[in-house]
Amino acid sequence: MKSINVAVTGAAGQIGYSLLFRLASGEVFGKDTQVHLKLLELPQAISAAEGVALELDDCAFSNLASVNAYSDPKQAFDGVHWALLVGSRPRSKGMERADLIECNGPIFVEQGKALLNADQSLQTVVVGNPCNTNALIALKNCADIDSSRFTAMTSLDENRAKAQLANRARVSVKDVGNLSIWGNHSPTMVPDFENATIKGQPVLNLIDDRNWLENNFLQTVQQRGAQIIAARGSSSAASAASACIDHIKNFINVTPSGQWFSAAVLTTGGEYDIPKDLVFSFPIRSMGEGKYEVVRNLPLSSFCQEKIKLTKDELLKEREIIKSLL
Repeated sequence: MKSINVAVTGAAGQIGYSLLFRLASGEVFGKDTQVHLKLLELPQAISAAEGVALELDDCAFSNLASVNAYSDPKQAFDGVHWALLVGSRPRSKGMERADLIECNGPIFVEQGKALLNADQSLQTVVVGNPCNTNALIALKNCADIDSSRFTAMTSLDENRAKAQLANRARVSVKDVGNLSIWGNHSPTMVPDFENATIKGQPVLNLIDDRNWLENNFLQTVQQRGAQIIAARGSSSAASAASACIDHIKNFINVTPSGQWFSAAVLTTGGEYDIPKDLVFSFPIRSMGEGKYEVVRNLPLSSFCQEKIKLTKDELLKEREIIKSLL
């Protein structure tokens, strides 16, 4: 039987709690794989993480080989094959996005350096916000690991967009395909309805209302996180955990021909005129086991290009804020 070591940061938080039991169940890595979970938490929250570990034991998952809690990133990341960087400092009342970026920077510097203790096959998913720029910090502080092994999660945005299109077209969400998220996981993200499909047809063939797509749809997806905070008093948790599961599965498995999914990866300077060294969300195809390629040559209208420029410019500004940490 195969085995895999998986580290989850912020393990006692709401997203971590929603995520861990699905990782332990065998759903993600397969019923033929024993999962060793390594939970990382702040020293003041280590007791809560140990409590989660007790609950995981009590589930008696046949695929859960071990679970341990740590407050030291070097110990938590030692020998791991997957690192799910879920924990980050949340945005407090009155805090500007630039302040949030500066506060989280040192956390991801430390974690990037600690990931040098991971297995050479390491795959890293950054969920903690601002996830694109946090991923950039982590990978730049882990130079011995190939940067292609670091990704940031935009599958939650993709799932939100798919749900909105499915509701509008009155179809099942499984009928919506090739929904790309471009750019930053922020209110500037661009959910690409122009290249998406519904039942194999272009979205515009089934939703003949470009005004709704360019305005209501776009704004709903971009502001969905804020809407959830206003409704439940805290940010998305179960949906974020579910999206993280989708992200992992997308990279583990080979993407079927003609299909793609969304994830943020490090740019090389050759993708859609996006500058080098940004962690930018693109349409992605997986070759399996973490290897991937950016889908090339998708047609983009002037409307879409203008929106992509806004999210690109935002990421450039974020990189400028943390340039001393890279």
